Amino acid sequence: MMARPKGVWTPDIVRKRIQATKLAKALQDHVFGKNEMSATQIRAAEILLRKKVPDLNTTEFTGELIHRDITDQPQTAEQWEQQYADSLETPAGASESSH
Repeated sequence: MMARPKGVWTPDIVRKRIQATKLAKALQDHVFGKNEMSATQIRAAEILLRKKVPDLNTTEFTGELIHRDITDQPQTAEQWEQQYADSLETPAGASESSH
C-alpha cells in the first residue's frame, strides 16, 4: 500500500478520523447540562456525525407494481399485442385521469 501524499484528504480518510463517540458524548453532556456548547459547535458536531453515522430516516416508496409472467414459449405478434394493449394505448409517463 502506498502512503498518501502529505496534505491530501479523501472522504474515506476524513470519515476514519471523525470520532463519533467523542462527538456523541459531547452532545450528550451538553443536553444533560454537564458542558456548554455554542450553536456553531452543536451544528458542527451534527454535520460530522452525519458523515460518520448513517441517518435512519424512513423513505416511503410509492408507485404501481406491474407483474408480467415470463414463459419459455415465444408469443406471436398478435398475442403480445393483446397482452400488452393497455401499455401501448397510454404514452410513457402519462397517467389516465378519472375526471
